[in-house]
Amino acid sequence: MNWLLDFFGNSANWSGSSGIPLRVLEHIEFSLAALALAALIALPLGLLIGHTRRGALLVVVAANAARALPTLGLVVLIVLLVGVGTTWPVLVPLVALAVPPILVNTYEGIRGVDEDLRDAAYGMGLRGGQVLLRALVPVALPLILLGLRIAAIQVVATATVAAYVGLGGLGRFIIDGLATKDYPSTIGGAVLVAVLALLVQAGFSLLQRVAVSPGVSQRARVR
Repeated sequence: MNWLLDFFGNSANWSGSSGIPLRVLEHIEFSLAALALAALIALPLGLLIGHTRRGALLVVVAANAARALPTLGLVVLIVLLVGVGTTWPVLVPLVALAVPPILVNTYEGIRGVDEDLRDAAYGMGLRGGQVLLRALVPVALPLILLGLRIAAIQVVATATVAAYVGLGGLGRFIIDGLATKDYPSTIGGAVLVAVLALLVQAGFSLLQRVAVSPGVSQRARVR
């Protein structure tokens, strides 16, 4: 507890280019960029495969392959290939980490919609993309948001690797603290990452309450 007080009570940690506010913003920037790129890749694929029911093997293989990738090892490899000074050594591993939960949950959400609902949508004259967007996605939204939430929390927790390649973010407190034996900084950085992850969790819970219709939410709880 004294270490936390030493870290958060030090006014020098709240100002300047290495202060807590700027490091938090950098961490959020890395996390949002990685999550956005992962969503651009995984959401369309998951929707398409879940709707057409073709390529399910691709989902399984891609998810397992991405989960098996060592994040820090991938960072080092990309640094060796493209060098430092860009955010790609951080973004690529984070995107690889975020794609599997989004892809799998989107696919499972669409695939799991009742056949009766699909038939009813087609019977109403909806076709192709209309069935997907107007009938299937609203019902699958809880699972889709769950995938995004899992991905976001994983990315926030792992974005500390940015410090390994000289970039910013909350990982700077952890890595620099370990290097200089400044343990209050290390513990403070870890606490900030945990708090940010909890805020992401709360934000997605609120988003689900707003975005998902009450009938779909009740059905998901019953399941």
